[in-house]
Amino acid sequence: MKKTVVLYPGVAVTHFVPMMQLIDALLEEGYAVVVAIIDITNSKNLAFAAAVDRVAASKPSVTFHALPRIQDPPVVTTDVRFLIGYFELVRRYNEHFGEFLRSMPPRSVHAVIVDSMSNVALDVAKELGIPTYIFVSCSASALAVSIQLSSIRKEGQLSFKELGDSPLDFFGVPPVPASHLFGEMYEDPKSEVYQVFLNSFRKILDANGMLVNTFDSLEARALGALKDPRFFPGGESTVPPVYSVGPLVEKGGENTKEKHECLAWLDKQPEHSVVFLCFGSFAFHTEDQLKEIAVGLEKSGHRFLWVVRALPRGDTFAVHGDPDLDTLLPEGFLERTNGRGLVVKRWAPQVDVLCHKAVGAFVTHCGWNSVQEGIMGGVPMLCWPLYAEQKMNKVFMVEEFGVGVEVVGWQQGLVKAEEVETKVRLVLESEEGERLRARLTPLKEALATAWNDGGSSRAAIRQFLLDAADVGKAKGRA
Repeated sequence: MKKTVVLYPGVAVTHFVPMMQLIDALLEEGYAVVVAIIDITNSKNLAFAAAVDRVAASKPSVTFHALPRIQDPPVVTTDVRFLIGYFELVRRYNEHFGEFLRSMPPRSVHAVIVDSMSNVALDVAKELGIPTYIFVSCSASALAVSIQLSSIRKEGQLSFKELGDSPLDFFGVPPVPASHLFGEMYEDPKSEVYQVFLNSFRKILDANGMLVNTFDSLEARALGALKDPRFFPGGESTVPPVYSVGPLVEKGGENTKEKHECLAWLDKQPEHSVVFLCFGSFAFHTEDQLKEIAVGLEKSGHRFLWVVRALPRGDTFAVHGDPDLDTLLPEGFLERTNGRGLVVKRWAPQVDVLCHKAVGAFVTHCGWNSVQEGIMGGVPMLCWPLYAEQKMNKVFMVEEFGVGVEVVGWQQGLVKAEEVETKVRLVLESEEGERLRARLTPLKEALATAWNDGGSSRAAIRQFLLDAADVGKAKGRA
C-alpha cells in the first residue's frame, strides 16, 4: 500500500492554489495524496468552491474529502477581526479532521501538511503521532519577519502603530518600516486581535517542519537566516526545518478551454510594449483611484492591459458582477485609448499574460503568487501594495530582489495620475527598466529549473519526504 500525504489547505484561494501545486511532485515521488477540505459550499466564498472543483476535476487520482459541515459556523468577517473568526472556524472543524485521520488505514499516513492559517489544526495530527508540517504560501522573508514579531517589541516600548515609518531591523531581511507590517500589528498590544495574531506565528514553530513557497536563489538570505542558530539569539525558540519548495504557480492555460481575448490582443502588440495592471483576486480600487489610473495610463502614451473589478457590496468574499466601465472610468477614455489599450472586466489569465512577449511591465499589488508569476515572465514590476504582507513584499522586491520600483502614494490612499504616468515611463522607456529586466533574467532562469530533476525545490521535497519518514520512525509509525 502506498504511503499517503494528507493536505489540509486553508479556504482562501491564494493559499489553496499554491498548495495544490505540490500534488504532482508528491505523486511523482510515489506517494498517494488526499486533500481534506473544510466544507463551505453554503458560504459566499464562491471563488474557493470553484477552485476546489477545478483542481479536483484535473487530478482524478487524488481523493478530495469534504469534512462534514458543522452546525452554526462562526462568522468570518473581512475586517481586522478576520483571523479570529477564521481560526475559530478551523478549530470547530478539528474534531471532524481528527475523525477523518483516524479513519485512514493504520500507519498509512506518511505526513500531514497544514496551511499556515489553519495552524490550530496542528495538534490534531500531532496527537495521533503523525509527522505534521506547515505550508507557508508567503515569502520566506515575510515568514522570517512574522516569527520575529513577538520578540522584537518588548513590554512598555512604543507600539508598532506609534513607531510609524521607523525602520525595524529583523534578522535575514532588509529593514522594514513599522508601517509596513500586518494591519493586525497596529492594534492595541493588549487586544485580542493583536495577541491572536502573534500566537498564530508562535504556533507554526510547533510543526515538524515548514514547506515554503519560494526558491533558493530568490531568497537565499532569508532562507539562510531561518536555518541559522542566531535567528533566536536568546534560545527561547527554535525554527523547525525549512524546505523551499517553490515556485508553486498554477500553469498557464489550466483555467481556460479557449484563448482569452486579451491574449489575442497581446499577439498584435510589439515586444515589451505593454504595461499589465492587475491587483489580485480580492483587491479593488475606489472610483476616484480608477480615474487617476486611467488618466495616468492615457498620458503615458503606452499600451496597456488593465483588469478592472467591480466595487464590493459589503462582503469582499462575494463574487462581484461586471464593473460599469462607463461610470468608473473618465468619460471618453475607452474611445480615446481604443487599440492602444484594453480594459478587461474582473479577470484575465495572469500567468499567460505575464509570460507573453508583448508585456514589458506589471503593476501589481505585491501578492506573493503574483510576484513569482512576474518573475516567471521576467517582467519588471511596479509595486503597489494593498493589504496583508504585501507592504513587506514591496520592501523585499525593491530593496532585496531588485525586481521592481515603488508606486508612491499608496500609503496616503490615492496614487495620482502623474505618478502612474511617471512610473510606467520609467520602466518602459528608461535604463532603469532595462536594469530591472537584466536582474530578472537569472531569477527567471533559476525559477524555471527549480523543479527540474536536480533542482533545488525538487531536492527539497525529497528531503522533506525523507525527514518525515525519520520523524514517523521516531514516533513508532514505521
